[in-house]
Amino acid sequence: MAVDQSVIRALATALEADTNNLPLRLHLAALLLEAGRANEALEHYAVVLARQPDHLEALSKAAQAAQTLGDTTRAEGYRRLHEALSWKQAKGLVDGIEDRPLPETPDGERNTRQPAIPPDDRPIPLSVGSFEDAEIEPFEEEEEKASPWEIERPGITLTDVAGMEEVKRRLNIAFLAPMKNPDMMRLYGKSLKGGLLLYGPPGCGKTYIARATAGELGARFLSVGLSDVLDMWLGQSEKNLHEIFQTARRHTPCVLFFDEIDALGRKRSLMRASAGRDVVNQLLAEMDSVKGNNEGVFILAATNHPWDVDTALRRPGRLDRTLLVLPPDAPAREAILRMSLVDRPIGPLDIPGIAAHTHHFSGADVAHLVESAAEFAMEDSIRQGRARPIQSQDFQRALREVRPSTRAWFDTARNYAQFANEGGAYDDLIQYLRANDML
Repeated sequence: MAVDQSVIRALATALEADTNNLPLRLHLAALLLEAGRANEALEHYAVVLARQPDHLEALSKAAQAAQTLGDTTRAEGYRRLHEALSWKQAKGLVDGIEDRPLPETPDGERNTRQPAIPPDDRPIPLSVGSFEDAEIEPFEEEEEKASPWEIERPGITLTDVAGMEEVKRRLNIAFLAPMKNPDMMRLYGKSLKGGLLLYGPPGCGKTYIARATAGELGARFLSVGLSDVLDMWLGQSEKNLHEIFQTARRHTPCVLFFDEIDALGRKRSLMRASAGRDVVNQLLAEMDSVKGNNEGVFILAATNHPWDVDTALRRPGRLDRTLLVLPPDAPAREAILRMSLVDRPIGPLDIPGIAAHTHHFSGADVAHLVESAAEFAMEDSIRQGRARPIQSQDFQRALREVRPSTRAWFDTARNYAQFANEGGAYDDLIQYLRANDML
């Protein structure tokens, strides 16, 4: 059923007059998503989540919109948070924790941290004599609390990243060269503190590059997503963030990678709920290392929407360097094609020729192209009753169906590059747009 555009316009006008009306915003976003305008719908869902991070409907629909736009990483983050919050709410009902009044503290105030214990589940008091015959084993304190976050040692390095020479050069200047040449680092007063913000279209390998950087350093790698930090309890999100940084400090050298930093460090001016602002404030404090030492903790962050990141996060000493990760160049696309074709039956293929027809494709797009070509070959094999290799004709069919997913991102980014380029933050993006006749 087609969506009446006049209804969308009417709702948008009504929302302009009442921007705090979240039900109206959700209804408009749902219609936009149904009308195929997923980018606009996702912006509205992001506003809702900035005010109510635990809004289940907004999380579910935001994941659907992000998936439609090809932003699989962001979609997965929304889905994971939706599942975590759904599970917690369901568990609360199972355990009998419903809308019961919270217990009062001795000073008469309500306890806002722990839910009340149902009357039937109150612990039974024990008499003093019940301990007389008990054998109490001595308590042994653990040397170190096990970390709930997975810390890995990546087996890949930057040599495994095809192309992207400018990205590698900037990473070498910021992190790799100082660590490998400590005498030069001391001579020039270079500190290993600070961080680097990777931004660009979705599916272009920002997470892969961060993991390869850790492998190049021989460092541990700790990846942090939205669901690793946000919690339904007041103050617990800030505590989670502190414990994440403490874990990285205990395992130096460590690359601490924040995926989708725009969701965690969103501009505070766009937030109405204090909980979201408190998380950003905690992140700023941890990066400044007021009570801890961040020496040897290399902070990398990735985002598809750098214009949504709080400006305080991008000042010197924090995420003070910004690096544009563009769609892979022709040699990189060729390498991705060859890697994706490993262990698949292939006939004579002009790999460089296929790569030449994938301009503006992200790495994920190239992998999807191979997957589509393999599906066409498999379909034909099933119809003929005998297996055949993947041929050029399969890629020709796939190229007619698979389009670069980066176009929508560049359409949005172009406006920010032209009209919000404070301090030359997007000069490299403008240069790329002009070189590719998109500006």
